[in-house]
Parts: sequence; structure tokens; C-alpha cells
Amino acid sequence: MSEKRRSRWYFGGLSSSAAACITHPLDLIKVHLQTQHEVRMRMVGMTMSVVQRDGVLALYSGLSASLCRQMTYSLSRFAIYETVSDQMKDRTHGPMPFYQKVLLGLVGGFAGGFIGTPADMVNVRMQNDVKVPLELRRNYAHALDGLFRVWKEEGMKKLFSGATMASTRGALVTVGQLACYDQAKQLVLGTGAMQDNILTHFLASLIAGGCATVLCQPLDVLKTRLMNSKGEYVGLLHCMTDTAKLGPNAFYKGLVPAGIRLIPHTVLTFIFLEQLRTCCGIRIVT
Repeated sequence: MSEKRRSRWYFGGLSSSAAACITHPLDLIKVHLQTQHEVRMRMVGMTMSVVQRDGVLALYSGLSASLCRQMTYSLSRFAIYETVSDQMKDRTHGPMPFYQKVLLGLVGGFAGGFIGTPADMVNVRMQNDVKVPLELRRNYAHALDGLFRVWKEEGMKKLFSGATMASTRGALVTVGQLACYDQAKQLVLGTGAMQDNILTHFLASLIAGGCATVLCQPLDVLKTRLMNSKGEYVGLLHCMTDTAKLGPNAFYKGLVPAGIRLIPHTVLTFIFLEQLRTCCGIRIVT
């Protein structure tokens, strides 16, 4: 007889939130770079500009919204993916084929992206607030204040502005993270050269983070522009054509900081998740 540990449905939200606390400044700089109408600053310059203008704590602007996003978006997609994956493994007594992991990642990520759209929009606005003039700042006190004010001042529909883009982006990043992590971990363990330990988790999550960054960056740029808009875009197509006027590279604006943010976030999320699973997971005796 052997014993395995499985994740509880909420472990994904907890591990993603813990990772977000560490990588939030990188996420904030990425948003600032993506919302530039012209490429005026790079990553280091933007970081220095934020710190000089508003202090070091400005790098954590919107942290409450970021945590709210992780506890809606990430919790949902991890819960769907891992719950269905465990059921499939019980039924087939083996790992799922990669195409099934991709399909499950698409479904879970799309649902999670939709559920997390309101918190995601408030997160983008709070992060971007520090770089606009004082008279134009929205000045949300925290995530719940932002959600309530958007609902009261702009209507319920505005809370789901960019939901299609956020859901599509969520589907792609979930494929890149969860499906690719599962597959990479399976392949690494299949070689027999490594054990199921933190080094394997690090390597598999590093691969997954790279895949997720490349897959979702164009959609991430469009999503950020839509959520941060003040009515200048009439829809996704308008946003896409306006961004295209800046050249093909505009769709990959902030790719390096996105990778620098998303890859460490992915690595930390899965390391935290695996530790939670080992220490507090559901015991399965086989």
C-alpha cells in the first residue's frame, strides 16, 4: 500500500495569493508599461519613476485587488482543473493525455477568467492610478471599495468590461501553466533521473511559466488597455486596430517584465501548491 496526497479545492487560490504578495511590484510595472501610448520608458526606468514620484510603497498599489483577483480567478480555475483531473485519473487509473489537459485548462481558465473579471479590472485601475495626474485618479481605498464604486458609478455591466478578453486570456494562461506544468512534471519524472521533489517542481513550473507568458501576452496587452480605458474604445476590434497602429511589437509590449513577473509567479505558485498538498492535502491510500 502507498499513500498519495491530493490538493484541496481552495489550495490553488491560497498558493496564487501567496505568490502574488511577492511578485506584485513586477505586475504593477508590467501594467504601467502596457498602458503607455508610446514607448517612453523601459522596465527599470518605469520602476524608478514610480518610486521617485510616490515612494517605494507605491509598488504595492492595488495589492488588495490583486489578492481578490487570485481568490476568484485562480481559485476557480485551479479548483475546476484539479477536481476534474483527479476524477479522470481515478477513472482511467493513469495520467490524462496532453490534449485532455489542454481542453480542461481551456474550460477551467475561461470560467476562472470570467469570474475574476471584476477584481481584475479594479486591480488594473488601482495599479495604474499612481501614474495619472492627481485630479484624474480614481483613489479606490481597497478592492471592495473599487468594486462597489464601479457598480454604483458606472453600472454592473462595467464590472465585466473586457470579460471576453479576460476569459480568453485566462484559458490560454491556464493551458500554459496547469496543463504544461502537469505534462512537464510527468515527462521529468518519467525519465527516472529526478524524484518528485522541490527541484522537479521548480523545473516543471519554470517551463510552464515560459509557455504561459508567450501564449497570453498579446491578449494581456489588449485586456489591460480595455480595462483601463475611459470610453475611448468601442470594443475589442477597435482596441486591437488601435494597438496595431503602433506596430506588431505593441502586442508584445512589456513581454520581458511580463515574463519576469509571470514566470516567478508560476514557480512560486506551484512550489507553494505542492507544499500545501504534501502537508495538508487529502490522503489517498492506493
